[in-house]
Amino acid sequence: MNNSRSSAYDWSIGDVASWLEENGLSKYKLLLCDEHQIDGRALLALTEDDLRKPPVQITVLGDIKRITSCVSQLHTYSNVQTYKTNYKNSKNPRNFQFNNQLSTRKDQREKRYSYSDDDDDVCSFTTDNPDGIDPKKLSPLEEEIRNAVISEWFRTAVSVLYAFGVFLLASFILTVVHDRLPDTKNHPPLPDVFLENIPLMPWAFQLCEICASLMMFFWVLIIIFHKHRLVVLRRSCAISGTIFLLRCFTMYVTSLSVPGDHLQCSPTKYGTFYKRAARAIEIFRGAGMAVHGVRTCGDYMFSGHTATLTLLNFFVTEYTPRRWYLLHTLCWLLNIFGVFFILAAHEHYSIDVLISFYISSRLFMYYHTLASAVQVRTSDERRRRIWFPLFWFFEYGCPLVVPNEYEWPFSATKIKSLFLKTKEKAK
Repeated sequence: MNNSRSSAYDWSIGDVASWLEENGLSKYKLLLCDEHQIDGRALLALTEDDLRKPPVQITVLGDIKRITSCVSQLHTYSNVQTYKTNYKNSKNPRNFQFNNQLSTRKDQREKRYSYSDDDDDVCSFTTDNPDGIDPKKLSPLEEEIRNAVISEWFRTAVSVLYAFGVFLLASFILTVVHDRLPDTKNHPPLPDVFLENIPLMPWAFQLCEICASLMMFFWVLIIIFHKHRLVVLRRSCAISGTIFLLRCFTMYVTSLSVPGDHLQCSPTKYGTFYKRAARAIEIFRGAGMAVHGVRTCGDYMFSGHTATLTLLNFFVTEYTPRRWYLLHTLCWLLNIFGVFFILAAHEHYSIDVLISFYISSRLFMYYHTLASAVQVRTSDERRRRIWFPLFWFFEYGCPLVVPNEYEWPFSATKIKSLFLKTKEKAK
């Protein structure tokens, strides 16, 4: 291995081959290095799913676990701040060990490094488990439960249920805020600079929903054909669910008067919980869209249509290749014109639209920034578990960078692999 390289990110294919040999995995040099041209950057992006699925498709479970464990530790090793100095000064940098054995609370913020000449370890270096748990001490049942909980499909299913649960809650809150709507006789529309200068266009709101439907079509295609479709779907559900959960609170806390008399909204007393639930199901089934015959009142802080348009725009532009600039331009135009159509139809105040766009775009970027930080700064894992438990759960084990690669989801190899797995479980 070329010792002049300061980080595993800079390793060549030959360096990766040497690394595999040093860790007792030389039988995969031909598969990973010669056939699939895995260099340092590609090695750090490898996930357990990449090893299990075609085209790599390693069948030995123990080897899959050993490779992923070594890659995980290699990732931590490559991001240590003092790596360059220690790498140059060490006589045997391949066996660098990062120790976090601290005796006092004051020392817990400082990391100490040591070197070992022991070449019998499975990986070239080790790092203490941030949770204080030794995986070797887990019983087979505990390990099986942990692997099931953190599986891609399970976490994706939880994110989908989370999003649908929030959307159902938002539909019910809409029935509550409709009952609390201020009477237009005593509370006329609030002054608004944009609404006062944009003429009313009653047909514009349907055009807004057409713009959203077109971007939704693009998003569905991405989910189907993206190689990392589960990651994209999980992040879509997590972010949209969180935004609409926040919208539930803002709608309920403060009730604004209707933006215009043309809406003809008046408080409607549903009377019982069951009537509200029935109305909520009706709103949920129609996705809250006017083109489906659903009309709601009282949900003015902040705009759900703007949030949907913005999130779809950001997801399509984020998870498609940068060279698809025509698609990105189209999505931005649909986003901008969709927001304009909301204001032209006088369905929301201008402040609803502005706040909705800001919250949706910022949360999208903050989420993805934090997702990258999870892989780079692993020392904060315990704090993320406490303050952002859902985020930690959804992003556990995700790659640092999700490459925009596409594949045909119904290939014969995948169907055969799924059939064999189902057959094995049946036995």
